[in-house]
Amino acid sequence: MTVATSKPKTPAFCDGIQHFADTLPDFDAYGHTPAIAPDTTAITAADEPAAVYQTLLAADALRYLTLQVTASKQSGHPGGFASIADGIAALVMLGHKNLITEVGHHAPGFYSTVFMDSSLEAMDIHTVQDLCDRFRETHGLLGHLSGQIPGLLNPAGPLGQGQHFAMAGAKLHPGTLFPVTIGDGGLGEPYIMSSFGHFTTAYPTVTNFLPILVWNGYSQEHHSMVSTQSNDAMIAYWRGNGFKNVILVDAKDFDDADQPGAYVDSTAFSFKQRLAFTQSVLAATDQAAQAALGGTLTVLIIKQLKGAGVHKRGAQSHNLYPGDSLDKDYIVAALKARALTPAAWDLVRTNFARAMGGPNAQTAVTESVLPVPDLGQLPLVEFPVGGDKQVATTAMGAIVGYVGQQDPRFVVTNADGNAASGINNINQALKIIHPTTDDLYFQGPEGQVYEPLSEDACAGLAAAQALFGARTLWCSYESFAINGLPIWQTVTQAMAELRRPTPATVTLFTAGALEQGRNGWTHQRPEIENYFAGMMRNGNVFPLFPVDANSIQACYEWALQAQNKGVTITASKSPLPIRTTLAQTRQALAQGAIALHSTESGAGKQVVFAVIGDMTLIPVLEAVEQLAEQGIGARVVSIVNPRRLYRPTDVAWESCSEADSAFLSDADFAALFGGDALIGVTGGSSAMLEPVMLRSTAPRDVFAWKRGETTASAPN
Repeated sequence: MTVATSKPKTPAFCDGIQHFADTLPDFDAYGHTPAIAPDTTAITAADEPAAVYQTLLAADALRYLTLQVTASKQSGHPGGFASIADGIAALVMLGHKNLITEVGHHAPGFYSTVFMDSSLEAMDIHTVQDLCDRFRETHGLLGHLSGQIPGLLNPAGPLGQGQHFAMAGAKLHPGTLFPVTIGDGGLGEPYIMSSFGHFTTAYPTVTNFLPILVWNGYSQEHHSMVSTQSNDAMIAYWRGNGFKNVILVDAKDFDDADQPGAYVDSTAFSFKQRLAFTQSVLAATDQAAQAALGGTLTVLIIKQLKGAGVHKRGAQSHNLYPGDSLDKDYIVAALKARALTPAAWDLVRTNFARAMGGPNAQTAVTESVLPVPDLGQLPLVEFPVGGDKQVATTAMGAIVGYVGQQDPRFVVTNADGNAASGINNINQALKIIHPTTDDLYFQGPEGQVYEPLSEDACAGLAAAQALFGARTLWCSYESFAINGLPIWQTVTQAMAELRRPTPATVTLFTAGALEQGRNGWTHQRPEIENYFAGMMRNGNVFPLFPVDANSIQACYEWALQAQNKGVTITASKSPLPIRTTLAQTRQALAQGAIALHSTESGAGKQVVFAVIGDMTLIPVLEAVEQLAEQGIGARVVSIVNPRRLYRPTDVAWESCSEADSAFLSDADFAALFGGDALIGVTGGSSAMLEPVMLRSTAPRDVFAWKRGETTASAPN
């Protein structure tokens, strides 16, 4: 009797796959049972033959998806991820899926990874066809990692950022591994090693982050600047930067295809040597992970040619261009070379879904809210209006110290020194993190004030920890902050898209242009406020300008309650008059501004001054006195929260996951800013006054930053 056999059913998620293999070598021997068993979270051993074989299949699945997804839109970046696909597959098979990257161009590979463990079903991506359809679409999978993708831990784009997320994750989650892939093109950025250096000195016991150098020899359009280094030189470089354990896997050592050059493609090896290379990567990854989790600062380096296993090699594999379509011969050939059978696809998905206990959209540390301690009643001190002058930053510093004492995870970061910004009381309360204990400088190993001489490192740790769910404060001289703003911007835009609430990323910028102009042109950076003015249209960015020492306390109180926002507080470090009550600033935070002073004229004419800043009020109030002598009335309106002054249609608030739809009504705007003439006044960029200028119908003008005009005193 002849028994009929049916062809294995193709899994539903494979709908859209362009090419399947008919057979795969050794599949009957090593592919019949998933290497990650039910109710387990990882393979049992890195040298188990079935685990090695199935890791190879996983790497090919990731390469295949990365290329098909990008070719479906004739756009995107497949080459860089292709050279590290073996390492990512190894991490997943070992149960380490809290994956972080420094390389935004690896996005399609990371999307493929979370697609394979079914995480993307949370955004209605169920099939490969869905994956292709939603790639590089506004409400889908953007070309670079963003904040709304289920199962992915960090946004990625500007080079030199990813390590901050890995270090923040490691600090907040001891015992969990946070691998971070770093491209050899990005290794040229100075931020990466300097931020590692300060963090590991400040937190020597936090080693559970694992840098993985993607050493593929090429950057975006040329050879990478480290492509000429020998293996020994690269190892020495990492050891010279404090990494005790440097593990390097070089594909060249396994090459049996006589490929020229120092960088080779493992997919060109014989199948036997492909398995040998995969086993080496799997074993090295396991060794590196255990060392990092065990207290040894470790880096894993995987050296393999860029574009391994996709359509082209080297820098030419980096990007797809119009014409690089799914029917192009070299795309078809590459897809067919990486094609799996339906049974192999099913096997890879089963392993990925079981790894780490389930889909990343359910198990990654960033997929749940990190509890934060209750702060209780903040110790606000209300100074009498008209009383002694007070330093606003010092008043806020007292509250910051209290917050840190209530919340052990809380971190304050500052590159230029808290004492220089009038907030040495923060150092006194929380201590600077330093291996040397010295009471004179309020420093010690258990402190909560993080002070690297790098704004990128300051902004990076503060913003990353806030994204991961903990409170932080980044302090900076306003003029110096520019080097830290790229990651702060990346994180705040990611927060706008997050599927969970998280504490706002809060900054304190001291010494605006009027106060620090005497220091010269290095200290006058009008683009700082311009940066935030542009970001206000993001929908979740709130620059705050407290009026005085009472006002700054109310602003920080508001910021501590904010979620998924970027809140910048800009204040002077000089003693200034007390002009407002706490209640008045709370009103200004809700409405955007508050009238501080009003005089009427006999002729009924009134000039309205819309003022941003604290020191800026000094010359404005003097001008009002002079106008009064001329019989001209004036109203001085202090703008505390300019985001509230926009029209609702001006900003993208609806797209924010924790949407804030509060805007000043037209009637209330007219009551504050209506007059015969309007003059906007700021010591910084005029762009911050845009909300008022857009809505006002009065004759109007602006006094704003000009080089040289802030080098004397506020009235001059």
